[in-house]
Amino acid sequence: MTETTDRQGRATGVDPAAGFRAVVDNVGRVIHGKDHVTELVLLALLAGGHVLVEDVPGVGKTSLAKALAASIDGTFGRIQFTPDMLPSDVVGVSIYDRSTGRFEFRPGPVFANIVLADEINRASPKTQSALLESMAEGQVTVAGETYPLEPPFLVLATQNPAEHEGAYPLPDSQLDRFLLRVSVGYPSGEAEARMLDSDGSDEALASLRPVLSAADVVTMAAAVRRVHVADPLRGYLVDLAAASRGHARLALGMSPRATLSLQRVAQARALVSGRDYVVPDDIKALAPPTLAHRLQLASDAAISGTSRTRVVHELLERVPVPNARTPG
Repeated sequence: MTETTDRQGRATGVDPAAGFRAVVDNVGRVIHGKDHVTELVLLALLAGGHVLVEDVPGVGKTSLAKALAASIDGTFGRIQFTPDMLPSDVVGVSIYDRSTGRFEFRPGPVFANIVLADEINRASPKTQSALLESMAEGQVTVAGETYPLEPPFLVLATQNPAEHEGAYPLPDSQLDRFLLRVSVGYPSGEAEARMLDSDGSDEALASLRPVLSAADVVTMAAAVRRVHVADPLRGYLVDLAAASRGHARLALGMSPRATLSLQRVAQARALVSGRDYVVPDDIKALAPPTLAHRLQLASDAAISGTSRTRVVHELLERVPVPNARTPG
């Protein structure tokens, strides 16, 4: 793919828009009719974040994670969370080697580029927290030793609806670590018919070939940080945060991490749209999946069935959009 340069003339590697579309189309060979979900997950990867999926079983979450890993020539790890799982089952363990007289670290499944954390809320809070350091800092610490995780690194966590038996609600600190919360949803009739034609075969996934390298993704992620955010748009983000913290239906508004996350994913959307600057639509399009899961409804709003996503839309309607000029 053609190389591009930013506004300062620095090389940015592959064309971000072309690379982004190539990955989405490649994953689409396996996950039919869900390009919007793939786009959100890929934006989170480029923004250095992680994704939480709350959905019914059997809608293709595992195939999505595997297809994304294959498309970027990355490694794939899967963690099936269970109530009796230990933190060492996630991050790894140091084992004493008699022949050398030393402890040898054996990495856990979190040491991969794309990690599927399946049914994360079936594990105990202690085991859930084992992911916190890796998600926040891209590293794990075992027996006093710190081990870096090789970028790109994305945790795609799935969880059962809270009313399912044996589910532990994710704490606010864990929810806030997820950049986006998405739902795959049931396939369309056409997509389900195509699945039936293949008899649910994994042949399409097995035949998938990389369209980007992991290094390309790292380069694109670095370019995200250089996308320009005008001062009026930074002020818009601050105003959204302030409005959420004073909203009558919310007991807990946007955290500073939420504000930073929305800025970063908006930068990613701008980059893959062929721009090196953010526009208001980047922020507005990504506010619901970035913010809704981080907000805590007031008790009366929760009882009345108020949707947190609806509250986000109210914030977008109430807070004036700045008239930021496009950078020249």
